[in-house]
Amino acid sequence: MQAVPRLVIIDRDGTINEDRDDYVKSLDEWVPIPGALEAIARLNQAGWQVVVATNQSGLGRGLFDMAALNAMHARMHQLLMQLGGRIEAVFFCPHTPDDQCGCRKPQPGLFAAIADRFNVDLRGVPMVGDMPRDLLAGVAVGCRPHLVRTGQGARLSDDDIAELRRQAPGLHVHADLGAFADALIADEARAEPRAPAALETAS
Repeated sequence: MQAVPRLVIIDRDGTINEDRDDYVKSLDEWVPIPGALEAIARLNQAGWQVVVATNQSGLGRGLFDMAALNAMHARMHQLLMQLGGRIEAVFFCPHTPDDQCGCRKPQPGLFAAIADRFNVDLRGVPMVGDMPRDLLAGVAVGCRPHLVRTGQGARLSDDDIAELRRQAPGLHVHADLGAFADALIADEARAEPRAPAALETAS
């Protein structure tokens, strides 16, 4: 049986960096959530590859351009490098809802593109985000859904989460990306087979 790829798919706004109701439009507005970049570095150091999948309809709405988006991601990569971490690739959808594209989450197009790029089956791959649409896009291709209570996730009611559990079976909920990373690393450590204890011989 083929092992699940050591890949983690992470949403951006509200999960890695602070979200804004008026969109994150510039480098000055791109502010990491405390502990989020450190969490990605811990995942990397535990052997996980990290990929970002993000809706960026601000491009389609004309609120910022590709130069601004590239500057944000250059800062993200730079800060991560200083922590010993890295993001393998950023997949983004530039479209607005009116475009009715296949890549805007909750549609699974970004995830299909990730599967093609890395030549992997995403079934069982952990996906984490702060909004239901992030998780539903991942569930559509078999990812394991994880919700963080940062960004929009902090606004979800108990009823909202109960409904999300119905739509995304196996949902795990974490305080933030750091708690997600710690849980994933701990779960993997518990699942690893232990080497048999060495037998002591009398001298």
